[in-house]
Amino acid sequence: MRSIDIRNARKNLSRLVDDVAGGDPFIIVRSGRPLVKVVALGQARERPVRLGFMAGQSSVPDDFDRMGECEIAELFSGKD
Repeated sequence: MRSIDIRNARKNLSRLVDDVAGGDPFIIVRSGRPLVKVVALGQARERPVRLGFMAGQSSVPDDFDRMGECEIAELFSGKD
């Protein structure tokens, strides 16, 4: 991905916007340090958000927090 100095970006904004709309994103830099990534709307996310992608496909038992409590208590009691 190409980097454009902020001064150059100001001078050539119209051309750069056309380039981005055509699928050529770029990074604006100041003094060699990246500031922002410019992409066309609809291209902002590189990865889809996967929050909740398995909703409804699994369940947690009601006694989940008590599972194995007898065995765990025996291990802590020190009895063999």
